[in-house]
Amino acid sequence: MELRAPKGTADMLPETARAWERLQAAAAALFERYGYEPIYTPLFEHTELFARGIGEATDIVGKEMYTFDDRSGRSITLRPEGTAGVVRAAIEHALVPQGSVAKLYYAGPMFRYERPQKGRMRQFWQIGVELLGAAEPSADAEAVALLVRYFESVGLPRERMRLLVNSMGDERCRPAYRDAVAAHIRANADGLCEECRRRADTNPLRAFDCKNERCQAVMADAPRITDALCDECREHYEAVKRRLDALGIAYEEAPRLVRGLDYYTRTVFEVQAEGLGAQNAIGGGGRYDGLFATLGGARTPGLGFALGFERTLLALQAAGVEPGTSHGVAAYVAAVDESCRAAAFALAMALRDAGVAAELDHRARSLKAQFKHADKLGARVVVVLGPDELAAGQATVRDMETKEERKVALADVPSRVAALIG
Repeated sequence: MELRAPKGTADMLPETARAWERLQAAAAALFERYGYEPIYTPLFEHTELFARGIGEATDIVGKEMYTFDDRSGRSITLRPEGTAGVVRAAIEHALVPQGSVAKLYYAGPMFRYERPQKGRMRQFWQIGVELLGAAEPSADAEAVALLVRYFESVGLPRERMRLLVNSMGDERCRPAYRDAVAAHIRANADGLCEECRRRADTNPLRAFDCKNERCQAVMADAPRITDALCDECREHYEAVKRRLDALGIAYEEAPRLVRGLDYYTRTVFEVQAEGLGAQNAIGGGGRYDGLFATLGGARTPGLGFALGFERTLLALQAAGVEPGTSHGVAAYVAAVDESCRAAAFALAMALRDAGVAAELDHRARSLKAQFKHADKLGARVVVVLGPDELAAGQATVRDMETKEERKVALADVPSRVAALIG
């Protein structure tokens, strides 16, 4: 049998891996300016963490988790999202003492058993932030702005993004709204798919996420959450919007936006990108003020977002933005013949030690083939070592842009090359 990557996974080859590294580096640089610090949680957790945190009635817990028993018989699940693990870590290590705030960011793979499609794999990669301990609307506005700023920082034009915002209320006003939506589903059951009819008893708000066109038409006439908010939730939502308006961040109110996880309360938001078809959401999140208590901690406010690497990559490509970077070979050291290869190796190492990205031939190719290799790698400078140069203690340094050549003392080659490449 031919061995291949499992269905729903993909090898991250160098070009894509460089794009992932670039997007991670951009996240770290931007998020740290906002006061966020890195955190890494395990790739797998006890299953009850996700069942309690995300919600038993969600599609993620009900259908999409990779779950298995470890050797002790304890049920273990590969993480399907990042927030529950971060909150578990915050509770376990007391990262949010009373009255304090923790700002954390992460990056890495997540796992969901779904039908693989472009931009939606079973192992997928996310970058996210969690702002823990902050209840004020300013925290919500900061998180929304940070997500938009991030996409802008990696080159996605603002005009190619749609920012959607909504409020899902809280434990005081949402139960009555859920009941109203459930009643709407039951009253219009004939026009809905079997899954949406079932959701009337399990998780009625999930019906808003159904991609069936008939279901979407029925749910378009469902009650609006913004009409059911209590006074405190309404004021919180209005305050978030006022802060976004003050920042000049354009947004659309989306009363059907509920996101896919049960832990969300009050503010939810999503960024969509042009050119991706129906699967156009590239990042989003919201507030989850009840999650700490659900997982056994003291009641602590929280909010965050996550963005998908694969869909962000597709959005950048659709916008004509080159998301990757070259591997940055600046200098190529070429040996004329076998007698010069040891010296070429030593010189390449000296260039690298001096901070110059350098490459050399490891296949005993001809000088002509080495120049072709250097050109393929995009080397700005080729350093040639032949018997005559070595006898004189020199190398020939060729600027590949100007085609100028000059003899340079071997000891001076690293500084000379560094000056040429700027």
